[in-house]
Amino acid sequence: MTAPNEITVVIQRLPHALDGELPEYATVESAGLDLPAANDQSLTLARGQRARIPTGLAIALPPGYEAQVRPRSGLALKHGVTVLNSPGTIDADYRGEIGVILVNLGEDPVIIKRGMRIAQLVIAPITRVAWNERAELPDTKRSTRGFGSTGTSQTARGLPENNADKPSVAI
Repeated sequence: MTAPNEITVVIQRLPHALDGELPEYATVESAGLDLPAANDQSLTLARGQRARIPTGLAIALPPGYEAQVRPRSGLALKHGVTVLNSPGTIDADYRGEIGVILVNLGEDPVIIKRGMRIAQLVIAPITRVAWNERAELPDTKRSTRGFGSTGTSQTARGLPENNADKPSVAI
């Protein structure tokens, strides 16, 4: 039986991962399922190095859904290891092995062992777009001001402060 906000996803363990764990939620309220590595041998990711790590898993998502491969915050904070193309998108019609492209942005080499939880998998509904092309867009208060234009702190009025012309901002 499924919960009200639960869908059923068909999953396949590939031959090199028959002994591996299925992705699972770490807690009841977790948004992402932890993805385990299914590499045959331990792999050392040197500083600045990237590698595609196999999971040994393939999925069949229902139409109207995608899976997002996202970094694990603990790996990023403790070791500087993150998912390079984050979030990686798995389309509903893809049936191949889920691979995770990891990069080591930290100072020290990191060993990726078989079974290590290397990423999160978030299943999400998608919305298809029907374009409505116009010569001009409706204006907004922000208009065309882009990167950094809303600042990083809140003003007394509760609106973002514009820090675009300031040399640095402490976060």
